[in-house]
Amino acid sequence: MKYNFVTIEGNIGAGKTTLANMLSKHFNARLILEEFADNPFLPKFYASPEQYAFPLELFFMAERYKQLKDLLQTKDMFQSITISDYLFTKCLLFAKVNLPDEEFRLYQKLFDIINPQIVQPEILIYLHCPVNKLQENIKKRNRQYEQGIANDYLFSLQETYTQYIRQHNIKTLFVDVSNADFMGNETHLKVIIDALDKTYDFGQHYISLP
Repeated sequence: MKYNFVTIEGNIGAGKTTLANMLSKHFNARLILEEFADNPFLPKFYASPEQYAFPLELFFMAERYKQLKDLLQTKDMFQSITISDYLFTKCLLFAKVNLPDEEFRLYQKLFDIINPQIVQPEILIYLHCPVNKLQENIKKRNRQYEQGIANDYLFSLQETYTQYIRQHNIKTLFVDVSNADFMGNETHLKVIIDALDKTYDFGQHYISLP
């Protein structure tokens, strides 16, 4: 393993948490999982997006900041590797999709104050999944408030993620997970494990699953 801090990102239902759990077990790594269920505005947002988008995103930013700051500043002598299932910049990307322009500008000012205090991952694993597969996964995990998520919303998030990665030249393993089965197919997991044992330049590096 070449990296001490790895982050996994992707759209809603792409399989971030599943992969993060499996990699953390393999590498005996400290695991940081997003505590989305603690956000009281999430079900309200899906029912009434315009009314609840701003408090939703503020709550997420505060919680992610606290979680990452606390965990990454606490040295664990038994676990030198950390794996997270979200990027702090996710705050800004979702806010860009969810907020009207004036609210987004205010949100971005707050983000710009907080972001420099966060340790950034050494490498990003981005799970790219077609929207129809995302919808299948969303239905399968059966969180009630997610069942009405529109395809257009998922497309917007997908485009926002990929644009950000391209524009910022982030060191990224770009993985097509259209047919991924990390839990049922050991070969798929091994491809990711092997990829993390290599050194990469900044930019996107495409990883294919057999």
